[in-house]
Amino acid sequence: MAREGGASESGSSSRDNSEGREVADLPDELVTATESAIVHPNQSPLFHAENSLRYDRQLLIRAYEGAYDCRLIVLIDNLFAYSINVFEELIFDANPDQDLHLLLWTPGGDGETAVRLVRSAQERCKELTVIIPDLAKSAGTILALGAHHILMGPTSDLGPIDPQFQVGPTGGLVSAKDIIAAVEAAETAVQTRPETYALHSALLADVTALMVQQARSALARSGDVMREALISNPSRSEADVKEMCEKLREPLIDTPKSHGAILGEKDADKMGLPITFANPTSDQWQLIWRLWMKYWSTGQRIYEGSSVSKAIGPWNAQ
Repeated sequence: MAREGGASESGSSSRDNSEGREVADLPDELVTATESAIVHPNQSPLFHAENSLRYDRQLLIRAYEGAYDCRLIVLIDNLFAYSINVFEELIFDANPDQDLHLLLWTPGGDGETAVRLVRSAQERCKELTVIIPDLAKSAGTILALGAHHILMGPTSDLGPIDPQFQVGPTGGLVSAKDIIAAVEAAETAVQTRPETYALHSALLADVTALMVQQARSALARSGDVMREALISNPSRSEADVKEMCEKLREPLIDTPKSHGAILGEKDADKMGLPITFANPTSDQWQLIWRLWMKYWSTGQRIYEGSSVSKAIGPWNAQ
């Protein structure tokens, strides 16, 4: 886990800088702090150069924090048990009287982990805003359910609360519903045509009976996990949570047939989720998108804040 001191907040008002980076396309109120950190980095020249992509991202994080009076952290990863400890590094010294914004990208993971993450985040802030520039599926949606605000733009996508499991040597994520459906389809086919047993056995070689039972158990617990995420928001009463659970169960748990089902900002708003619509031409969304593109272009799973950074590995590795 890399941690460095923050950059100076004062400096020249010129938009030129000694490292040749362009900051003129940022909103005016964000330029001063950004240019100063570029011209006067705290690190040695070689160390700064070797980690320049990280520092570019952290400059934008600090600019966002200054503009929107909050702490901004970034989580780009699947959500599994190891996420807890890495995420804690981002917020262990957070000011509970300050708003916390979380830029989140995830295809999903473990719902229990998502609940633990949002509980921890809520304990460290005044209000929690989850920012979704691209997707926050499954466990990512569970995490977002515990926020005070969910900031979504035209590209944002939530999804069904569908537990996922790592299957096969590459650790790819597969939904519980798909695991159960595949096994049930194979059972039906073998009963009808016993000679296909070897084929279906080979196709499901990475799926065990224990995994199928775990998938069924996880599906049965989806409603409880949803409730635990919702109630992690201290602003909600028991009555609020009960009403939201009743309204959200069908569209998020019962009805969706595919883990990839799309749930955009307007759909989420109709469900009663605390959606904040981001104007794609606004300074805030422009800065969010600029920052998100820096993460997307790395292809890496990353946990990051203004002074802490941890890269876990490529998206397709566990």
